[in-house]
Amino acid sequence: NSRPVNYHLLNKIEQKVLTGLCAYPTITDSELAHLLQIKLSTLTSIKRRLAAQGYYRSIMFPFLNRLGCELLAIIYMQFNPVIPLKQRMETTKKTIEVFDEIFFSVGEEEKGFSISLSQNYTNIGRINEIRTETFGKLGLLEKEYPHEVIFPFETSHIHKFFDFSSFLQNIFELDDVQKISTTPDLFRNTTTVELTPKEKKVYSALVEHPTATTQQIGSLVNLSRHTVARMKKQFFEQGLLHLLILPNLRTIGVQILSFYHISFNPNKAPGVHDLSFLNSPSTIFFASRKFESVLLSAYQTYQDYKEDEMNKIRYLKENNFFSHPPCISTYMFERMEVIKEFDFPPLVNKILGGIS
Repeated sequence: NSRPVNYHLLNKIEQKVLTGLCAYPTITDSELAHLLQIKLSTLTSIKRRLAAQGYYRSIMFPFLNRLGCELLAIIYMQFNPVIPLKQRMETTKKTIEVFDEIFFSVGEEEKGFSISLSQNYTNIGRINEIRTETFGKLGLLEKEYPHEVIFPFETSHIHKFFDFSSFLQNIFELDDVQKISTTPDLFRNTTTVELTPKEKKVYSALVEHPTATTQQIGSLVNLSRHTVARMKKQFFEQGLLHLLILPNLRTIGVQILSFYHISFNPNKAPGVHDLSFLNSPSTIFFASRKFESVLLSAYQTYQDYKEDEMNKIRYLKENNFFSHPPCISTYMFERMEVIKEFDFPPLVNKILGGIS
């Protein structure tokens, strides 16, 4: 199983730090150094170097379920490959990707998918109608409409939301980094919070400038550093914000991203416990509701992908869990285009309603 070259660019300690950052994004450097059993100075210099070399980036993720977003939507489709990817992307950027709800979108020659957060189904339905009409006019949709999979927060479980810690721990073969448990209750809190005009300003600025200091945010929004720090702490405590560390998968030698949409057997839907089997180390995103689930998994080699896929399918078959074979599509990193990558500020501003 020949490992991609880039894999060797990081030494063991660097691999450990990157994994630790992804697993525990919100703890202090000294806590992380203690946890990883390395010197604080070593940790800070590695962290700075990895960020500078583009091995990871930090984003401030807004838990919009607490600000009136009701659902997460995933839309995926197959295309008639006559129209080249570049041309299709130009069209989608002008007509579809302009929607603030879409925060992540990936395309390859004959397929694509996007993930959105939305206040209600009407918004998503509208986007999908425009999408279908746009692609239809171009002659891109030969056989089928775009598929939409809707996960209302109240009735769904988001088991993993772009959590790369077990994936990195697995590919780097690290046994000594403690595993962080996944939280199936991510997004489950749907009691909405009302923010004051000042809080809205700070919240929006934090999402837009995730690595800025409280001092910098303060001067952006004309508030004292202390006020900003107090509000930021409060947003984290209320579950309104979460720091996400996203490793650059290309840089660490990941070759394949795979998309799974599984429809469960109506006579025998798996329980949350049964689903934990699908949550393998390669899985980075995993959402489910009673009769269906969507997973995104990352693999370093085609062989890794086939093994993991076979295990998942076998498990579902043996337990009689699926109604028809899952829809699985693979995206090769060298061929795929990331059209939108964790773009949250426009949606935050839309939901908070015009921040003056």
